[in-house]
Amino acid sequence: MTGRTPPAMARRFGIALAALALAATACTSGEAETQGGGTGTAADAEPVELAITPGDGAEEVEPNSPVRVTAEGGVITDVQVEQASVNEAAAAEGEEEGDPLAMTGTLNGEGTEWTSDWTLHPGSEIVVTATAENEAGETTELVHEFTTLAATPGQRLELASNFPTSGQTVGVGMPIVINFDLPVTNKAQVENSMEVVSEQGIEGAWNWTSDKTAVFRPKEYWEPHQSVTVDMHLAGVEASEGVYGVSDHQLEFEVGRELVATMHVPDHEMVITIDGAQERTIPVSNGQASRRFDTTSSGVHVLMERYEHLTMDSSTVGIPEGSPGSYNVDVMYAVRTSNSGEFVHEASYNGSIGSANTSNGCTNLRMDDARWFFENTLMGDVLETTGTDREFEWNNGWGFWQRSWDEWLSNSATGEPQVTDGSGTPGAVHGEQ
Repeated sequence: MTGRTPPAMARRFGIALAALALAATACTSGEAETQGGGTGTAADAEPVELAITPGDGAEEVEPNSPVRVTAEGGVITDVQVEQASVNEAAAAEGEEEGDPLAMTGTLNGEGTEWTSDWTLHPGSEIVVTATAENEAGETTELVHEFTTLAATPGQRLELASNFPTSGQTVGVGMPIVINFDLPVTNKAQVENSMEVVSEQGIEGAWNWTSDKTAVFRPKEYWEPHQSVTVDMHLAGVEASEGVYGVSDHQLEFEVGRELVATMHVPDHEMVITIDGAQERTIPVSNGQASRRFDTTSSGVHVLMERYEHLTMDSSTVGIPEGSPGSYNVDVMYAVRTSNSGEFVHEASYNGSIGSANTSNGCTNLRMDDARWFFENTLMGDVLETTGTDREFEWNNGWGFWQRSWDEWLSNSATGEPQVTDGSGTPGAVHGEQ
């Protein structure tokens, strides 16, 4: 039986199936073929009547059309979908483009209707092979072949970048950030095309920081010490009118130990816990808070990019050279916590570390502590800060934990949580049906 895994998990379409293989399928006619040899007792049972849509021989089918198989007088036992997708460069060399993800589908409770979970590759030759069995055990096979509409140059949705990247180990606060090269207006369909699966299942949801950027965040921090996979079934999704995704992608990363740093700014210290046990207390100096800019923000920060050496120039955050409060200083071991210029970094020049807040808004550390923080933290680790009157904005860097779960969920295009246990996404990826 072909379809989604595991069988015990049901999607909105019905009972989930086992993983669908993209095996090569021999071409046969579009008429059903019946094979005997069953062991059933109903010797006079009629053959199963199979039907497949799109129809056999159809041309330029919209890629976001669902594949449906129905059976009358029996149950569907197998469906295979072969997609021969050839991109322009590969076609010149006669090589097919690889696809990391298989097509899967969902069978209804009666076993009489199968619907594809994902969209079809644009500009492809599609072969659908369906098999069903009547009560006498006789099998019927039906094959349909058709082609899909090619994506138009300039209207081909591509993945521009993603965070994290495959193979990375990240902290428990890590969001999944997907950047596209073109604006997305059909956000619900695109959200439903990206399935997040973790070893420890949890509720999560997508939000959009712009028409080109989707962000997945779980309801709570990830459980540590587990693997996470993101299957992006983007090929064939109609991201905007006439704009189709052209490739599928798979992202795999690890969630490492749980490192959480906490600071109550008036206390001039940072406390580090790892997997719930206190690891280190670090003296700090935070923002002097003479104005909003140099006030360290309160809220849940996620550690972002890091630099062993960095020139901190106030002109990059809107304070030109020569203006009041401007600065230009070289620092070591800088770890970004916002897009508005906040870092945790070495500041050997600051004699107030551990006793007073005198920085321009960053968290200043002594050299040895800054080196330890730089070497022992991961992208995605959490810094929880309290004690100031400047609230960290949810869309400032990776401030996504600043939205409550109810706010985050309500701002998802689907409005429903995605459970990361492999049970599928909340809704359909197909267009109007």
